[in-house]
Amino acid sequence: MQQGRRSERHGAWGHAWVQWGVFLGMVALLSALVWGGWSVLHHRIAWPGFDGAAASSNDGTVKVGVTDVPESLDIRPFAAAASTAGENGTTGATNQLGSSADVTALDTVPSAERLLIGNVYETLVTTDQHNQLKPGLATGWTVSEDGLTYTFTIANGATFSNGHTLDATDVVWSMQQSVVAKASGVDALGDLRSVTNPDAHTVVIALGQPNPTLPRALAGPLGAVFDAEGTGIDYATQSAGSGPFIVDGFRPGRSLTLKRNGAYHGTAAASAAVTITAYDDDDALAQAVRSGAIDWAPGLGADVATTLRQGAQSEGQSGGQSDGTGGKVTVSAGATTSKVLLAYNHGNDSLLSDEQVRKAFRHQIDATGIADSQQDSGGVLGGPISAMEPGYEDLTGLFPYDTVKAQSMLAYFGDEYLTTVNLVVTERWRSVAETIKNQIEQGARPRVNLEVLPDADYAARIQAGTWEMTILSMNGTDDAGMFVDTDSIFHYDDAEAQQAYASARAATNETDYAARMKTYARALSEDAAADWLYTRVCFTAARASLAGYPTAMVDQRLPLAEVRMG
Repeated sequence: MQQGRRSERHGAWGHAWVQWGVFLGMVALLSALVWGGWSVLHHRIAWPGFDGAAASSNDGTVKVGVTDVPESLDIRPFAAAASTAGENGTTGATNQLGSSADVTALDTVPSAERLLIGNVYETLVTTDQHNQLKPGLATGWTVSEDGLTYTFTIANGATFSNGHTLDATDVVWSMQQSVVAKASGVDALGDLRSVTNPDAHTVVIALGQPNPTLPRALAGPLGAVFDAEGTGIDYATQSAGSGPFIVDGFRPGRSLTLKRNGAYHGTAAASAAVTITAYDDDDALAQAVRSGAIDWAPGLGADVATTLRQGAQSEGQSGGQSDGTGGKVTVSAGATTSKVLLAYNHGNDSLLSDEQVRKAFRHQIDATGIADSQQDSGGVLGGPISAMEPGYEDLTGLFPYDTVKAQSMLAYFGDEYLTTVNLVVTERWRSVAETIKNQIEQGARPRVNLEVLPDADYAARIQAGTWEMTILSMNGTDDAGMFVDTDSIFHYDDAEAQQAYASARAATNETDYAARMKTYARALSEDAAADWLYTRVCFTAARASLAGYPTAMVDQRLPLAEVRMG
């Protein structure tokens, strides 16, 4: 009897489920029809349960144009150090002058690092478009109160593109290789006492002295993580990174193709592939983006970018110029940490070793006028730290343009002392140099001997120290410390500035470091260690259909994970 009641209840429930099944099926069919109609009207193919945006944009290829596809993809700092040491017996220390692309640019980022870090290889820490530190492979980190111990938590589920698991062991191994090989820039890690991995997802770095810039150092090649077990990989032409892309094709100096890494532990890249093609110069880049041959030209030169903008104005467009395919090219200017300065040689034989001469020149030179006249200017500067770096302060009011005051200060010196000052530049800075020459010569003394030299001759002169003034750019973050390095090209030696910088380096946290760097920057500027003219902007040109691309700091890093065709 009880069994019969269970059978009747089961039959009733079964009938009810059938009714619900029919009802839900009708709802699903009607929803599909409505969704399908909406998709047709909006020219999209998308269905419930799928990400419509991903379906419409994630399968595309973005075409990027640059002028500097690398010759090698090997960004391992320890490999570069070993190669350099093997060739000439050195430890791979970098020259203070720039690359062959611009010998007057200090601490530039090599193209391989700019293209691969954050895209193919990941670093413990990363930076955003505002140059702020953000988690990378380390999902977070803590610093002990005394600033001597950093503890990093490594992301779960990370793998290299060859399938190997990435964990704390690989982090420790990568750093150890750089230290043992005395890789270029390894001093940025500070007084390193040990690097350990107490477990698979924790890395502990112990220091002998505080190093408040350690996290930023780990946002570059020294913080990149490589496979400790990787063998048989030709890093010059292949990759085994953990980033959102893998290398799918490479022609040295000509092109690089990146493909979405389907096993990436983070958010998938917005585009299935990115092709990066080398062009001879900025004019060729501009033509390529106008014709639709490429979708994006990051790092475009100021002259060409200005021409594109002027073309937009003549065509009545507010944001760009026609790309010749019915679309529009948008030209954007973004902030950088690049600082243009009139550098002084403080050596004993230089006129600029005299503090009063340096200060007089800063009053004699119209930095604001120069900044306003330059197409790549982001604004007048006044000190060694840009607005995108820790410790920035507006120091433009310290030496206002005042020719009367400048001549009064120079009147102290006799005719035999203020005769001629040498200004040595490359063709890149001829126009600015001529302006500076004319402004200094508005006074009775001194005369300016302007020499415009080929790159190789210029580099030789600067390294030999046979110059008094030059124009160059410093492009990194936290690079103001170069002024108190007595072995630097500036030969600057000032006890107050050295003490201020030492205090900043002894800070145990980022807040104190920024405050002390502000003090250091003011000491440098008040002593007229150089005449900082302006900060630079970087330019990008993109087709209007492109989305998710960065506009700032593209001279340092080129994050591609969010770039997509809209």
